[in-house]
Amino acid sequence: KGKMGKLITQVAAEREDLELTAGVGPKGRDYIGADLGTVAMVGRELGVPVTDDLESVIDNCDVIIDFSTKEMAMDVLEQAVAHGKALVCGTTGFTEEEIQKFKEAAEKIPMLYAANTSKMVNVMNKLLETVVSILKDDVDIEILEMHDQWKKDVPSGTSREMGEIMARAMGKEIGDIAVYGREKGESPRVPGTIGYHSLRAGNIPSSHTVFFGGMGERLEITHHSYNWECFARGACDCAAYLADKPAGFYTIQDVLGFKKADSLTVCLFKIHIRL
Repeated sequence: KGKMGKLITQVAAEREDLELTAGVGPKGRDYIGADLGTVAMVGRELGVPVTDDLESVIDNCDVIIDFSTKEMAMDVLEQAVAHGKALVCGTTGFTEEEIQKFKEAAEKIPMLYAANTSKMVNVMNKLLETVVSILKDDVDIEILEMHDQWKKDVPSGTSREMGEIMARAMGKEIGDIAVYGREKGESPRVPGTIGYHSLRAGNIPSSHTVFFGGMGERLEITHHSYNWECFARGACDCAAYLADKPAGFYTIQDVLGFKKADSLTVCLFKIHIRL
């Protein structure tokens, strides 16, 4: 019944390649036992139950889409592995040790973890990789991310992923070069770092801007989501993609058909100059 659960249900209910088999909510909610279409406000009943017991319905599905909490997500991961079900996880806020458990699970099931399932965000990630591979240390990099007042993890999973992508393009680890905000007083910028800044206010859906500051010029790459529908559509695309895949750790770049070589196309010309 959350913002993503409702939208994923609404999107999936309209797709011919997906069939909803159950919705899972937290224990004790007053809507447990109701029809998923009613709970998610699809506009009609779907003949699909809402339960608070994943294990009771898990064998009826091919793929699980999880946008819950980090605590619930770890339980979902454990059951997905036990029952051999593909899993799309869009929940964020995990520690490095928890992310490692998702990677280990990929040895047994098709596993897709995505901090952001928007197509345009992932196109933006490719642009960021390209910019850094060209400009390298010639620019200062700062990330500004904005979310609603209910967003729990700071910085956002999307901005963390953006930083990781750019750090790899620099041949570095994000943990070694990330700077989170700046305190009052003297705080000079350290060259080669990536700065993170987080804003939480109202019901801002999601906004990410990466600033590349050079001398005498600045490049900004920004993504704004007007609502969460783009994430729901991307999550359903991921589920459809995983349905026939073998065990492995997949990314949304796989879903979109990105290849490493796509980051930059280089054209070579032979130039003849007559003197």
